[in-house]
Amino acid sequence: MTRAILVTGGSGQLATALSRAGGARVHVVGRPVFDFDRPETIAAAFNAARPWLVINAAAYTAVDAAETDAAAAMRANRDGPEELARLCAAADVPLIHISTDYVYSGDKPTPYVEADRTGPCCVYGASKLAGEAAVIASGAHAIILRTAWVYAATGRNFARTMLSLAQTRDTLRVVADQRGCPTAAPDLAAAILTIAGLIESHGWNDTWSGVFHAANSGDTTWHGFAGAIFASAARYGAKVPEVIPIPTAEYPTPAKRPENSRLDCGRLNSVFGVRLPPWRDSLARVIDEIFAV
Repeated sequence: MTRAILVTGGSGQLATALSRAGGARVHVVGRPVFDFDRPETIAAAFNAARPWLVINAAAYTAVDAAETDAAAAMRANRDGPEELARLCAAADVPLIHISTDYVYSGDKPTPYVEADRTGPCCVYGASKLAGEAAVIASGAHAIILRTAWVYAATGRNFARTMLSLAQTRDTLRVVADQRGCPTAAPDLAAAILTIAGLIESHGWNDTWSGVFHAANSGDTTWHGFAGAIFASAARYGAKVPEVIPIPTAEYPTPAKRPENSRLDCGRLNSVFGVRLPPWRDSLARVIDEIFAV
């Protein structure tokens, strides 16, 4: 029997994209069978799958809720990945762990590279950074991919939220002073599976260990992203509201977001030969999928 790629994250955007792109070789697990809040399920799922590779796409992603439930965020984003990495290390199974741009403070005026100092400005970012440290400390053969602003044709994400709000509103006020890299889940999944193919064909290479940035090329603001979403959806006759740019101060949230979380993904390309497409091209493909009948 062919050994599987074990993907955590259940029905999440990235796990779904990995399942679609990877086919039968991808074994996706999620709650209640696999639950970071129930540590016994981690080993059970791992042992049942007998994977040759693990991709951890499971996480606590409720950024604002994490501010008042830090313990839950730490269980899912630090403690769970630590146990999963420990299992991988013991079985000599490589691990690809998904992290976030929110590990950075956002104070840097230019795109972040992997060697830049981290400094999360919210609990969610701190929990993800703690998870990275736990994975590295486990001794597992681990690749950590920091990504950003993930969206897809399914699930809860910025693109689908904007399209939904536009159905009942003529104007939308969207933050225009936070910059980042919108990343389509199918593109991220394709990049991950390319890396998986290299591991499968060449065996593990210690030079692959560590942190990499993995996001679509280019960057924009949330306001710019919203405008591009509606421009693309207009091809299908979707309603296009007026999108008003506002500063972060006019849209306060419990968790502070980094002002700049642009990611330089050059290292991913130099080491693995992987470069994600321009975000605008990928957005058009996701919009096509959303409106596909």
